[in-house]
Amino acid sequence: MTIFVVGATGATGQLLVEQLLNRKQSVKIVVRTINDLPEHIKNHKNITVIQASILDLSDVEMAQHVKGCNAIASCLGHNLSFKGMFGQPRRLVTDATRRLCRAIKANEPETMVKFVLMNTTGNSNRDLSEKTPLSQQCVIWLLRLLLPPHVDNEKASDVLRTEMGQNDNVIEWIAVRPDGLINETKVTEYDIYPSPIRNAIFDAGTVSRINVASFMSELITDQSLWKKWKGQMPVIYSKSNE
Repeated sequence: MTIFVVGATGATGQLLVEQLLNRKQSVKIVVRTINDLPEHIKNHKNITVIQASILDLSDVEMAQHVKGCNAIASCLGHNLSFKGMFGQPRRLVTDATRRLCRAIKANEPETMVKFVLMNTTGNSNRDLSEKTPLSQQCVIWLLRLLLPPHVDNEKASDVLRTEMGQNDNVIEWIAVRPDGLINETKVTEYDIYPSPIRNAIFDAGTVSRINVASFMSELITDQSLWKKWKGQMPVIYSKSNE
């Protein structure tokens, strides 16, 4: 398989790239600077590095880059700085998701292309009419008003949920929702649920970034697991932290 990864220099994205390479997959990544990549990734025989900002690519260039790819994985996010939270582009994840989907369709692939989006438990899956605690609803309402990245996460998943939908003839998708990201060095046991089992604001669980990367790589490479979760927004918790 060939997998196109955006957000590959981020804390989770880099781990996802490593997981895919360890599974002997071919990986294409878009990075603003190769200096952010460790040597073992940058020099790997199965890696193709495109040096650019994802939203600066023209539609033609983006279509060329994703042509022949079996899957797209997005670990894009906003930096935790004032500029990253409130500066442009405010719709980084949404715009990249939409443009990547259009690029896939422009190529008219003969087989279905998988799209895996890293999202957040603060975003409800409105296909399931998930019931969230009132306290969480109030905070999420404030986040929509005050923090552009939260709205970006919601609208990015809506691109897949409503614009692509459940029966697209080219794209199948999954939006992975981690809860309380932490750093660990090894993959541990984790559990997957269709919806959150905790209050994402006041009783959040935790999951390591490497576990999220592991789950995303398994979704891409394990067809039976993909069929189980396609068109859904599974929530991931590390097992020891439920």
